[in-house]
Amino acid sequence: MTEKIYDTNPHITQFEATVLSCVPVNDCFAVILDRTAFFPEEGGQGSDSGTLGSLPVLHVSIGKDNTLTHFLPSPLPVGEKVSGTVDWEQRFDYMQQHTGEHILSGLMHKKWGYDNVGFHLSNDYTTLDVNGSISLEDISELEKAANRVIFENLPVKAYFPSPEELSSLSYRSKIEIEGAVRIVEIPGVDLCACCAPHVDTTDQIGLIKITEAVSHRGGMRLTIKCGMRALADYGTDLSVLRLLSNSLSVPFEKIPDAVEHLKQEAFEKQQRINALQEKLLLQSLSSLPSYVETDHAVLFTEPMDVKAVRNAVNTLTASYPGYSVLFSGSDDTGYTFIAGGGEAFDCTQLAAILREKLSAKCGGSKKMIQGNVNATKEAILAVLP
Repeated sequence: MTEKIYDTNPHITQFEATVLSCVPVNDCFAVILDRTAFFPEEGGQGSDSGTLGSLPVLHVSIGKDNTLTHFLPSPLPVGEKVSGTVDWEQRFDYMQQHTGEHILSGLMHKKWGYDNVGFHLSNDYTTLDVNGSISLEDISELEKAANRVIFENLPVKAYFPSPEELSSLSYRSKIEIEGAVRIVEIPGVDLCACCAPHVDTTDQIGLIKITEAVSHRGGMRLTIKCGMRALADYGTDLSVLRLLSNSLSVPFEKIPDAVEHLKQEAFEKQQRINALQEKLLLQSLSSLPSYVETDHAVLFTEPMDVKAVRNAVNTLTASYPGYSVLFSGSDDTGYTFIAGGGEAFDCTQLAAILREKLSAKCGGSKKMIQGNVNATKEAILAVLP
């Protein structure tokens, strides 16, 4: 069993230890020390990073016997002393995220009776899952309540109670724990079994921000950012808002209205374009051979609105007894197409030919098919029946 320095003092990031064993494992070496300040991957949290001697610590795991294994790119001599250094920036970041999660989980448990049923903390993101639903309004109030806990500067106490003391405590725990139980307590907010390093006081978190809340397995999954992550996220959002504000020439609070106005303008312009395309397309139909001369109608156009294409095909289908197909696009980018059939024509036969000969992606019914094909006009005409 490895002595866990972080259990009693998460601020110790430099230490000396004796190498108990070192064995090759896959492409690295598994090193066990008599003591360590490195927190392993455990309880949903990723492991610490740093160095042992001059070697980077790639990963730290914990076994069922509480022995911690450090994975290194090169071996260390067994029996020798080694100096270890934990990456404090990552350690403190994880401490901020994890204590922030405890505050949120404790508040949700107290207010709604929800349990934390899942937790993930890595360099990229932090999520917590609860077994109940929360409205957007309640999410906002939860976030405010969590930040009030930060402003109150409450102590965060991590300790191992005696079996007698433990039996009298009502604490949160996702799993049954054998042996000594480490409790993390935020007075009046949360009491939870936890193995990870935490901040000393809630004000060290700085800020808690819930960035996403989605339904998940009958409950909710919250994505959160605490401390420097929350500050960085705010900085990113502010930069985007400034860019939008300058581009739209409106203050921050008017951006949603300005965007809606642009969307409406774009919609109206597209409607006018579609109407003109449909008018042009219908005029192009007059250039086709008549249904007296041929059973089929084939037309190639530049990219067109799907509705206009479908209306044109319906118009042709009413006149031609065979198939009427309109290909919209170019030889360079390929074509989308819609085909309709007369009373006696089965469009699925045309679809089968285009799939077999040109690897077209299409589907539909006997009366109408649609899809796309990456082929030239010449190649398409060559396979049409």
